[in-house]
Amino acid sequence: MVFKRRDKLSWGRWIAEAFYPRSGWKRATSYVIHRLRRLPDTPHKIARGIAFGVLVSFTPFFGLHFVLAASLAVVFRGNIIAAILGTFFGNPITFPFIAAIALSIGHWMLGTANDPAMHESILQLFAQATADFWLNFKALFTSGTANWTALREFFSRVMLPYFLGGLGPGLVTAAVMYYLSLPVITVYKNRRSLRLEKRRAERRAAPAQKPDDR
Repeated sequence: MVFKRRDKLSWGRWIAEAFYPRSGWKRATSYVIHRLRRLPDTPHKIARGIAFGVLVSFTPFFGLHFVLAASLAVVFRGNIIAAILGTFFGNPITFPFIAAIALSIGHWMLGTANDPAMHESILQLFAQATADFWLNFKALFTSGTANWTALREFFSRVMLPYFLGGLGPGLVTAAVMYYLSLPVITVYKNRRSLRLEKRRAERRAAPAQKPDDR
C-alpha cells in the first residue's frame, strides 16, 4: 500500500512528526510531489484531487480533512490519493496564516469583532472545544451535567467565521493549484510514457540471445 509503514508510530511520535517530520519538511515535500507525479490516473483527475485537498485545508474541520477531501474527490471524480496528499497544503507552517486570513474575513463578513490575539492560540481553542464536546457528550449518558455555553461561544466566535472566511481564499488557492499542477503533471506523465515506450522498443529490437551450446 502507498501509505503503509513498516514500523507503526506511537501516538506521541505521530503528533511530533505532524509538526516536524523525521526527514524534515523539505524531504517530506519532495516525497508528496513524487507520489503525486506517479499516481496512476489522468492529469485532470490528479489535479482535481489536489485542488480539493487544498480547499479542505482552509476549513476548520481539523481531524476530518482527509475524509472531506476524499469525499469531494469521489463526488466530483477526482483522484482520492491526490486529494489526501493535497491536504498537506495545510500544515503547522501554513495554518497560522490560513487561520488569520479566514478569521479576519469571516468576522468582517459577519460584522463581528475580531480578536487578533485569538489567532495565536487557534489550535488550543480547537483542542479545548473538542475536549468540552466529549465531556458534554459523555454527560448525556452519565450523572454529569452538560454545559454547551462555551461550545456555542466557540462556534460563533471561531468555527463559523473560520468556515465562512476560509471559503473564498480556499477556492481561489485551489483553482490556482489546479491550473499550476495540471501542466506539470501532464508534462511529467508524457515524458514518462515516452521513456517507457522507448525502453519497450529497445527490448523488442534487441536480438534474442541464444543459450550457449555445450
